[in-house]
Amino acid sequence: MSLLHAIETCLRLSNVPPSRFGRDSVRDPRLVHDLRRGRQPGRRMEERVKRHIEHVLSELPDDARPARTGWRRG
Repeated sequence: MSLLHAIETCLRLSNVPPSRFGRDSVRDPRLVHDLRRGRQPGRRMEERVKRHIEHVLSELPDDARPARTGWRRG
């Protein structure tokens, strides 16, 4: 699963606006907009975003969580 696809899934499930997601994950409210336009994040930024997605999804009720994300092992 690509990072952008994971973000889009997280946004849809959590009803978080894209600017809030970017601000909360990497202090960049334009993150999602820029990724949609082709921005390529660095490794460190990608890891921060992934950790934020995991946190957001862990806060959702069990029945609203996706089965798994593509980057987790197991």
